[in-house]
Amino acid sequence: MQLQNLDWTIILLFFLTFILIGLFTSKKSGKNSKEYFLSGRNMPWWLLGISMVATTFSADTPNLVTNIVREKGVSGNWTWWAFLLTGMFTVYLYSKLWRRSKVLTDLEFYELRYSGKEAVFLRAFRAIYLGVFFNVIIMASVCLAGIKIGGILLGLSPFECIFYSSLITVLYSTLGGLRSVIYTDLIQLDGIGDTQVKSLKNFFMNKTNKKVLERLISKLTILDYVFQKKGKFIILL
Repeated sequence: MQLQNLDWTIILLFFLTFILIGLFTSKKSGKNSKEYFLSGRNMPWWLLGISMVATTFSADTPNLVTNIVREKGVSGNWTWWAFLLTGMFTVYLYSKLWRRSKVLTDLEFYELRYSGKEAVFLRAFRAIYLGVFFNVIIMASVCLAGIKIGGILLGLSPFECIFYSSLITVLYSTLGGLRSVIYTDLIQLDGIGDTQVKSLKNFFMNKTNKKVLERLISKLTILDYVFQKKGKFIILL
C-alpha cells in the first residue's frame, strides 16, 4: 500500500500527541507512587470505564471477532459478551471493596487477605503465571497482528513494527504513568469507534451488500430482534 506525505504526517501527529500527553501528565504523575500507578485515585468514573474497555481492544480484536462471526454466526459473540456479567460485578461490587482496601495491586490484596506460606505461594504463582506465561501469549498474538497490519498498510518489516510501536508506548506510559495511559486510551477508542461506525454505514448503504446482510440475519438467534420495513433491515442486538 502506497502512502502519501499527508498519510505519514497524520501518523506522526498521532504518535506525537501521545508523547505530548506523557509529557503533560509527567509532572503530576511524578509526585509519588499513588499518582503514578493510580492517577491519584481521583479520575472520573466514565474515563476509567473507557480505559477498561479500550484495554480489551488490540490489533487482533477485529480479526478475532470476524472469525467468530464467520464460523459461528453473530451468536458466537457470546464467547466474549458473557464477560459483561463479571464486568458489572466489578463495577458495582468489587470496585467499592477494592477502593476500601486501599491496595495498589492484586498481589498486595492477596497479601492482605491471606497470610503465611500459602499467601507467599499464591503471590509467586500469580506473578509467574501472569507475568511470564499469560502475558507472553497475549503480547505475542497482539504483536503478530500488528506485524501483519503494519506490513500491509505501512510496508514495515516485523522488527520496525515492534520497535516503533513499543518505543512510543513505553515512552508515554513511562513519562505519565496510569494517567497518560487513560488519556491515550480515550483517544484510541474514540478513533476506533468512529472508524467502525463510518465503515458500517458505508457497508450497509451499499445495495449490493443486501445479500450479505440477509445472511447475517439468518445467523441471529432467538435472543436477537430483527425488524424489517420497506426493504431496510434494522438489527438490534
